[in-house]
Amino acid sequence: MRNKASLTVIFLTIFIDLMGFGILIPILPSFASKELGISDFGIGIIVASFSFMQFLFNPILGKLSDNIGRKPLIAATLLLTSFSYVVFSFAHSFFLLLLSRVLAGIGGSNIGVAQAYIADITPPEERIKGMGLIGVAFGLGFVFGPLIGAFVSKLGYSFTGLCSACFSFVAFLFALVILPESKDVKKERINLKVKLFDMFFIKNVFKIPFVGFLIFIFFIIIFSIANLYGTFALLGYKFYHFSDQQNGILFVIMGIVGVLVQGILVNIVENKLTEKTMLLIGLFFMFIGLGLIPYGHNFLGVIIVISVLSIGTGILQPLVLSMISKYSDPSLQGSILGVNQSFSALARVLGPLWGGFSYEYLGYKAPFLTGAIFTFIIFVIVLFNPKFTVN
Repeated sequence: MRNKASLTVIFLTIFIDLMGFGILIPILPSFASKELGISDFGIGIIVASFSFMQFLFNPILGKLSDNIGRKPLIAATLLLTSFSYVVFSFAHSFFLLLLSRVLAGIGGSNIGVAQAYIADITPPEERIKGMGLIGVAFGLGFVFGPLIGAFVSKLGYSFTGLCSACFSFVAFLFALVILPESKDVKKERINLKVKLFDMFFIKNVFKIPFVGFLIFIFFIIIFSIANLYGTFALLGYKFYHFSDQQNGILFVIMGIVGVLVQGILVNIVENKLTEKTMLLIGLFFMFIGLGLIPYGHNFLGVIIVISVLSIGTGILQPLVLSMISKYSDPSLQGSILGVNQSFSALARVLGPLWGGFSYEYLGYKAPFLTGAIFTFIIFVIVLFNPKFTVN
């Protein structure tokens, strides 16, 4: 009963915070361009800085959470995120806007800690369901956040930033006052010494049976999805001739399907299918969805294709996170999940870079087919590798 209450609180905490994130992100590029006159390349640097900070700080926060507990870091990073939105509200230069995204990236490096929190309070047989809650919180945050932002942005960019700050501050209060600590930390074992980038530890993580391969799979999943960040809207606008409203609807559908899969479907099948079978099903759906995006022909066709893609990613993300957690040392949950989040953040930096480059120089189909090819390779490895016998 206590664990269910804790799951509810951590879900609400992440959801409220991500609503603030969802409010701000859609208007960030236009604000940078229209209000501050920042170049497209400068906007790219600002957007990439968020994920790059996560790449650096996810392992640090994960390891710290193993030492001092999850709650202090979740609360502190939410407060930092709230402050970053205040900085955005008063940004009048490239430097201040970049600073706001750097601070937000450090604050956003708490996802690995949140995953470790869920791993602490869920038994292995319910781990997929627990990890799926994070995906549901993300999906709902990106559905409701932009909807709120569409109305709030009419009042001005500064007000939008302050609105986001309020949501993250409410999440901070939730974490500080209501969220119980999930990890039993002995005071004599507390250690605040953490390296900025511990290559020795990362190397050892990749030596853990299955864990290294699972982190690699997660990297490929996120990289392939990240290819869509800038190119999917361009494809809709230039080749399918979709309106901004239609493009927005497609992103909302992706979010809704992801929520339904992670919140309902995964719960139904997790104890009926083996992990390997679920992994193959998720990879197959993702492969088909990515490969067919350039061949959707019309709005209905693209809706069907992205729904297939969202089913695949909706299965894969909580499943792989659950498997990484289950095959890791319980005392190192935060550290290992932090390493995984670090590499997924790197994928969110490299994915848009490759997507933009391949779209411009290799053709509009290239970003989507690239992701499909990588996903198919992983599918074949999992299917035919006799060593991959987890169940």
